[in-house]
Amino acid sequence: MKLKKELIDASGMNRAITRIAHEILEKNKGTENLVLIGIRTRGIPLAERLAAKIKEIEGVEVATGILDITLYRDDLSTVAKKPIVHQTEIPFDITGKKVVLVDDVLYTGRTIRAALDALIDLGRPLQIQLAIMIDRGHRELPIRADFVGKNLPTSKTEVVDVNFVETDQKDVVLLLEKS
Repeated sequence: MKLKKELIDASGMNRAITRIAHEILEKNKGTENLVLIGIRTRGIPLAERLAAKIKEIEGVEVATGILDITLYRDDLSTVAKKPIVHQTEIPFDITGKKVVLVDDVLYTGRTIRAALDALIDLGRPLQIQLAIMIDRGHRELPIRADFVGKNLPTSKTEVVDVNFVETDQKDVVLLLEKS
């Protein structure tokens, strides 16, 4: 893939995270019964950063968890013959909680559908909201984000690559073109 454009730099990502954190707090009227769950892989650092920003703003630590959706994917047989399944790490009961599901990119909606299925198997949340760094369009399912860092209309030949220091050694959002 070829680099087409740098969309967001580190300071832009930080501004987006700050804004999303404020929007989460506003919509939920604070932090009561609020939890953040990051979808593996890049939803994890985004959820952790949102939790840190919320703590900075409110002085309250919000519980975070990690959700692995591998076995809930509808394209599992086309992804790999032996998919690697990681552990879901949610050390708290989600029943009765306001769950903010967190991921880096919203595209077709299929990842979020799988995440919703996985969450419901773990309990009955009071509410599930969705926080995304980039919404690139092309939805195949009726799913939309509650909190968005940036809306970015793309073509199907483009790929949005969100990088975090924790996973990629840099904070940047890139637009790539498939070769």
